[in-house]
Amino acid sequence: MLSQLLTITRNTFVESIRQPIFIILILAAGLGQIINVLLSAYSMGYTEDALEVSGDDKLLLDMGLATVLGIATLLAAFIATSVLSREIENKTALTVISKPVGRPLFITGKFLGASGAVLMAATIMLVFFLFAIRHEVMSTARDTIDGPVLVFTSLALLVSLGLASWTNYFYGWVFPSTASIILLPAILVAYLVTLSLNKDWVFVGPQETFKPQILMAAICIGMALLVLNAVAIAASTRLGQVMTIVLCAGVFMGGLLSNHLLGRFAFQNSHIATIRSVQEPFPPNALNRAGDTYAISLEDPSQSIIPVGTNIYYGPNPAGVALAVPPQGEFLGDPIRDVEVRNPDAPSALVVRSVDAATQTYTLVNVNNHPVARPPRAGDFIFLQPTRHNPVAFVAWSVVPNLQVFWLSDAITQGHPIPPRYLLLTGAYTGVQVLGLLSLAILLFQRRDVG
Repeated sequence: MLSQLLTITRNTFVESIRQPIFIILILAAGLGQIINVLLSAYSMGYTEDALEVSGDDKLLLDMGLATVLGIATLLAAFIATSVLSREIENKTALTVISKPVGRPLFITGKFLGASGAVLMAATIMLVFFLFAIRHEVMSTARDTIDGPVLVFTSLALLVSLGLASWTNYFYGWVFPSTASIILLPAILVAYLVTLSLNKDWVFVGPQETFKPQILMAAICIGMALLVLNAVAIAASTRLGQVMTIVLCAGVFMGGLLSNHLLGRFAFQNSHIATIRSVQEPFPPNALNRAGDTYAISLEDPSQSIIPVGTNIYYGPNPAGVALAVPPQGEFLGDPIRDVEVRNPDAPSALVVRSVDAATQTYTLVNVNNHPVARPPRAGDFIFLQPTRHNPVAFVAWSVVPNLQVFWLSDAITQGHPIPPRYLLLTGAYTGVQVLGLLSLAILLFQRRDVG
């Protein structure tokens, strides 16, 4: 079975990269990054030197990632229809299915081969994007072209296309696949060399020009393409090329708008302020036992003063997702008196104990061992009520691929560090989505007439 799977995967991969559209869209992505550098000069952004991107480069980051995601999604649709729906229409899939090869194995092999081709193309496209970020936008007349970027990118392209043309003419090798196979290592080497040079061709440490947060954003785009490729494979089991492209475009747009169309109905709550800072008590406590206190300072409050005795909720999401404070009862006692907050007959809650109106500082106290998950943190959002859940909207929001999970551009431009743990969570989300879509593809193909 493993031998059969590897054979189908290898054949699918080779067939995918041999298509002319494969190298055409890769080169189109490279041209798109050049255009992005030119067009981004009109954003007139302000400069923040502490961020990996600043000023006009913020728009370049958005446009560059969007270019890769859009073109690679289109490529995934073309590849999926070529290696699956076209084989079904031409009856060539019957040759494999008629042999002792199970349909689930056939679909899995097609997905793995197509994913390998899409990731290969996406890697090249993303390196073009990283070159554009390294070059930066020329916002003023005094800005100069980044020589190493221009020279090494051109050299990698000329070597790849030149060798592919030569081998195609003299040996009959397929031009798209040869050019792509040569271009992948060539462009990676070119980028690594460029990292060691500044604009003035002076050797510097790669850490001075390397941008790890942007690399993490690029990796997440690659994960998103795996999900979109699974969508294309599932669609190709029943649809032709045009409808597969239309469906992929629909999932693409729906995935980007998923939070707005579905997510805001799945969790309904409104935050009133953001925690600016937290004063940890001494001795430290977890705020989950009666009498535990924490002092927090708020910024941008939507109301002037939160009264003493008000129930408080907080969490990391402005929509009220994953609140650290579970639903609580209404405490009618005096939160200043320890006897009342430790009363086992009082409803468990987390309430405001005292207020400093001048500094917007609030002291929170736990009443009757309310099971608070964790203490408050700077950046948490404050709520006055528990989050309401809509099961129907939540299921729909969970099923539809949410591409906002993979879009980290906003976090980078706003200066929010992306922890490595987020990549692990995104990888797990990608695995669940791919597994579900592949199961759907196998189910749709199981009774598909291929004879």
